[in-house]
This record gives sequence, structure tokens and C-alpha cells, in this order.
Amino acid sequence: MFRRTRALRTSAAALLLALTAACGSQAQAESSSGLSSVTLHVGATGWKNEEAILKFAHLDNTPYKVKWSLFQGGDQQLQAIRAGALDVASSSEIPPLFAAASGRPGFKVVAVQRAATLNQEVVVPKGSEVTDIAGLKGEKVGYVQNTTAHYFLYELLKRAGLKWSDIDAKPLLPNDGLAALNGGGIDAFASYGTSVITAHQRSAVTVGSGKDILSGNFLWSARDSVLKSPARRAATADLIARITQAYAYVRDGHQDGFAEVTAEATHQPLAQARKDLLDAQAQRPTKARTVDDAAVASQQKVADAFTELGTLKNHLDVSAFWTTALNADLRKAL
Repeated sequence: MFRRTRALRTSAAALLLALTAACGSQAQAESSSGLSSVTLHVGATGWKNEEAILKFAHLDNTPYKVKWSLFQGGDQQLQAIRAGALDVASSSEIPPLFAAASGRPGFKVVAVQRAATLNQEVVVPKGSEVTDIAGLKGEKVGYVQNTTAHYFLYELLKRAGLKWSDIDAKPLLPNDGLAALNGGGIDAFASYGTSVITAHQRSAVTVGSGKDILSGNFLWSARDSVLKSPARRAATADLIARITQAYAYVRDGHQDGFAEVTAEATHQPLAQARKDLLDAQAQRPTKARTVDDAAVASQQKVADAFTELGTLKNHLDVSAFWTTALNADLRKAL
């Protein structure tokens, strides 16, 4: 498992180098000729659902180029932003905290995407004696570090009267966590998205959920150089708005078609993919909104929890890496 983790980190480093070179070349070539000169390097987590939904809704004909790169978590996307390998990253509220806390972030949060908080769970293997969060005391629990899984696991433990130190916490990437759960290396796994879907396909059982703990705010972060270019700002705002419009298209009677796309991409039964899609959009329709004080306050609450946990060593003022610089462009695009 550890050899696999090293391999993943090596491949991630190689991807960063390649993307950094590409972004650098674009920055040199970009002129004031408008959106046609822009290429946005955009991150995605789990599977490229944003790219897929734009294509499905016939909204992928952008006047600028978009190059999507897949990562296992938002934390890796923010690392890529800081390395100059991505222009735009999508993540939960958590990854920007750690990217900013480790030094000059080199990015700003520019928009919020409201979305469902389903498939954010703590799961155990079928037949486990653990039936609830309290039962995790003394157990080996995997979690995806510096992500929503880290946060909701901490909050679930608190609500069950447990401390973080009451479990044997194991930071793992989603794929490694699944392998460890299936192989008996850990007793439970806190994760999200496709990794939770896959775990259930392998008969895992839910013992805790972050559905009502997480805010539903998912953040769009842009590299500082993007914000200095009117054309790249406009392209970023347009892309975010198109994703909102694509989800509206799906909700407007096209759920079955996009469920087919999702089922194929995530290797799950069509009926399950359709149910997950309907449930997600019923809980919280996916749509973008501009930066406001409420969104900043929501992330500050999360930052304070990580400070309490000791993962963030010092108080972090999150407003320092938020900006309203995209608000006007985004309002226009929406």
C-alpha cells in the first residue's frame, strides 16, 4: 500500500511538472486578443463530472480552451495551483485552508458552488462489529487528510463523545483507503464521492454521515495570475456559470440521460446513479453564487475547528484569501 502511495505521489509530481510547463507557455503567449487566446487549466476530483455535464448539456463550445486534469482530492488541486500547474481549482472548504496556512497561497477563492453533501460517509466492511461512531474507539480509521472527510470525521467523533486521540487515525488517499478497508488494514474509512460509491458496491456499511455537518459550499479558487487578466477572469466566470446552467439543463427533464453518463463513468448500476443524481439535486441544486460574507464566515467556522483539532497550528483569518474580484463577471455570466 505504501509503495502504491509513493507511486501516486510520483505520478502527481510528474503531472505538476507537465502542467506547470503548459501554464507557463500559455502565460507567455497570451495577448489582449480576447477569450480566444485563453487556455484555462482546470482541476477536477473523483471523475470529470463538470467536463461531462458541459458536454451533455451542449455547453462545452467555449470561446476559450479548457484543459481538465483529474486529481484524487481538492488538496492536490490546491498544491497544483500553488505550483503554477493549474489556473482554477474546485474543492470543498477545507483544502484552501491548508494551502494558505503553509505560506503565500498564490490563489484566491473567487466563487462558491452550492452542491449536495451526499456520499460523505464513514463506512465499515460488511460484517463489522462497529455499528456507530462510538464504536470506532480504539479502531484503525482511515480518512482523507485535509478534506471534508477529515472535518466531518472530527465532528462526528465529538458528537459521539470521543476525541481524535480515541481512534488510531490513518491518513490515506481515497484509492489507498478503499484497498486498506477491503484488505483489513483499517477498520473504517471516512471518505467521499466515488470512493464511497465503490465501497458500497463492495458491501460496505455506513456508520456515520457528514451530510448535515457540511455546509454545501464548494469553492472555486483561481491562481493570482488569472485575476490579473481581464480575459482570463471573464473565461473563469463564464466556465463557472456554464456549469450552473448545465445542471439546470439536467434538472429540466434530462436526469435519465445524465444518469447514464454518470453510471458509465463511475461503474455503478444505472438505477443507483439515477437515484444518487435525483437525491443530490433534491437536497441542494448545484448552482454557483458570488462571494459574500456568509460564505467567508462558513469557511472560518471550519478553520476554527481545525485549529481546535490542532491540525492548523495557528489561527487563520480566511478572509485574507477570498476576493470579490470575479463577482461582477460572474453575475454577468449567470
